[in-house]
Amino acid sequence: MTDDKFWRAQRVIITAGAGGIGLAIAKAMLRVGAQVWVSDIDPEALDKVATANPGIGTLACDVADPQACDRFVKHAADRMGGIDILINNAGIAGHTAPVHEQPLDEWVRCFDINVHGQFYMARAAIPHLKRAKGGSIVCMTSVAGKFAFALRAPYSASKAAVINLARAMSVELGPHQIRVNAIAPGAVAGQRIRDVITSRANARNISYAEMEAQVLRAVSMRTMVEPEEIAAYVMFLCAPTGRAITGQVLSICGGIEYAE
Repeated sequence: MTDDKFWRAQRVIITAGAGGIGLAIAKAMLRVGAQVWVSDIDPEALDKVATANPGIGTLACDVADPQACDRFVKHAADRMGGIDILINNAGIAGHTAPVHEQPLDEWVRCFDINVHGQFYMARAAIPHLKRAKGGSIVCMTSVAGKFAFALRAPYSASKAAVINLARAMSVELGPHQIRVNAIAPGAVAGQRIRDVITSRANARNISYAEMEAQVLRAVSMRTMVEPEEIAAYVMFLCAPTGRAITGQVLSICGGIEYAE
């Protein structure tokens, strides 16, 4: 099967698809002919996506709500005739503070969205992938899940959990020809990294510019990653080119040299 034929046969669902990495993936897959449905917690942002990209289906969903995840997966599967690819992209940056000052509700919220949300979506989607006789799941983690960052324990711990969730699923689902991999971005250009830099600057009582410079000094290429670059590697993993790749964590970070 050629790549063109492959992609025209693919039915894709993406969480947090109203902007950033999720939207970049949705657009990339739509361009090659896949059917694409995206969820997001922001209905207004989804309306804008649907208006600008008529080929993308949208439905609001809070991934921290297992019933909402079930509804989204069923809704998308009913309209596409099944599901072949799940992109577990939803996540939050979490609260920036020392461990002993972390509010308990912020810790719980970070795990509810970053970990439980991925579990809920996978749990709902896997039966559809099995019926399709194969497919791919991509879980968005972070370099923080590999190295950990000071003042960001909830985020770092939750992203580490995502890595082992992906690995566990890869072992279980391999016999069904379902591949599961994780992508670990570094600093990705966009509003989220600007918010993270602002929070870290405030926690350290330094300027935004100083904090941004520190972030870039931790990257050997001294640059941030673009969402479209992440999308390209997601496409690679989900396409026939990634047929033999499962249970892996792919860092796309410009070369992280150290973690604070």
